[in-house]
Amino acid sequence: MKPHQNLEAWKQSFDLVKTLYSVTSKFSMDERFGLTSQIRRACTSIPVNIAEGSARRSDKELQQFLYIALGSASELDTLLLLSKELQFITPDDFDKVSIQLDLIFK
Repeated sequence: MKPHQNLEAWKQSFDLVKTLYSVTSKFSMDERFGLTSQIRRACTSIPVNIAEGSARRSDKELQQFLYIALGSASELDTLLLLSKELQFITPDDFDKVSIQLDLIFK
């Protein structure tokens, strides 16, 4: 197993990506290049940056990539709130991904 695959934050964020790909597939086709694309990029950035940081040689480099992942999580949080307000995401789906995202923030 690769080192990043042992990290709980990576596992949870990887699962969140899969969940959000499923959730955003329900968005209208008009949003395919709008919110859907932005949500998918932001959520994918989280485990990708955790993985890249864990492969670096120093704790300082790892920390920098974790900060980038945290920034992507914050971006994702905003995009999800907007999707909820615009009624693109169901309340149940919003609650589900919010719980997952809150765990990643911790």
